[in-house]
Amino acid sequence: MCRLAAYLGKPVYLERFLLAPEHNLIHQAWSPREMRSAALNADGFGFGWYDDTGCPVAYRNIQPAWADPNLAALGHTLRRELWLANVRSATEGFASGYANTQPFTDGRLLFLHNGFVNEFAEDLRPRLRGWLQSDIEATIHGNTDSEYLFAVIRQLAAEGPQSPSLLLRRLMDTLGSWVSAGRALLNIALTDGTEIAATRHAIGAECPTLYATDSEPLYSQGAVIASEPLTAGAHWEAVPAHHLVTLNGARPPRITAL
Repeated sequence: MCRLAAYLGKPVYLERFLLAPEHNLIHQAWSPREMRSAALNADGFGFGWYDDTGCPVAYRNIQPAWADPNLAALGHTLRRELWLANVRSATEGFASGYANTQPFTDGRLLFLHNGFVNEFAEDLRPRLRGWLQSDIEATIHGNTDSEYLFAVIRQLAAEGPQSPSLLLRRLMDTLGSWVSAGRALLNIALTDGTEIAATRHAIGAECPTLYATDSEPLYSQGAVIASEPLTAGAHWEAVPAHHLVTLNGARPPRITAL
C-alpha cells in the first residue's frame, strides 16, 4: 500500500502542497491513519509536475520521504499549477529501487498507483505480456504490478486522444475481466497536465480510502485529491467506493460511479 495526493489549480509552491499541511504526505509516510495493510510508507517516494514546455517531470527517491534533505529547498523553489505525489510501502516481491518508484511518466502522462494485485507474477503478468504490444512492454523498467498497469494505459492512450478519466475507466473495465476471481486494490491517479482523474476501486477487497476537496483554505484557488485528508476540519469529502473523481480546473471535483 501507499499514500497519494494530487493538486490542480492556481500555481502553488511545492512546500504548500507537500509539506505545509499538518497531515502531509511526509507525515503519512511514517504515521498514516487509514492504511490497513502496512504501518509505514518507507520504501521511497516521488512527486511529479509539468515543465514550461508541457512535459511531465518526476522527482523520485528510494529513501524514506522524511530522510530527503532536498525537500526544503525544492519546496520553496518549485511552483506549479499541478502536483502529483506519493509515499511508498512496497508490496512483498516488488523490491525497493528507482525503477519501481513512482510516479511513472510517458509522453504527456503522469501516473500513480496506490494498491496491489494479488498473485500478479503468477496470474496477471502473463496475461499482460500476451496482450501488450512489444514496443510498450520493452519500455517497462521495473517489475511492479503498478508499472504494468501503466503500460496498459499507455497502450490504450496510443489509440488516440482520450482523457485521463476515460483511460482509467477503460483500464478498470479491462481489469474487471482479467482479475475477476482475484484480489486487487486499485486507487490510481492519472493526469495529462490538464485533467487529473483518480479511482477509488478494488476487486475482491475493500477499497483503499480517498478524499477530495475544493474548499480547503490552504488551497483556496485549487482542488486536491488525497488518500487521507491533509488537514483537519470538514472540508474533505470521502470518495465513495468504486467511484472516480475528476479535477479539471473548471468546476468542483466531479465524482462519478465506475
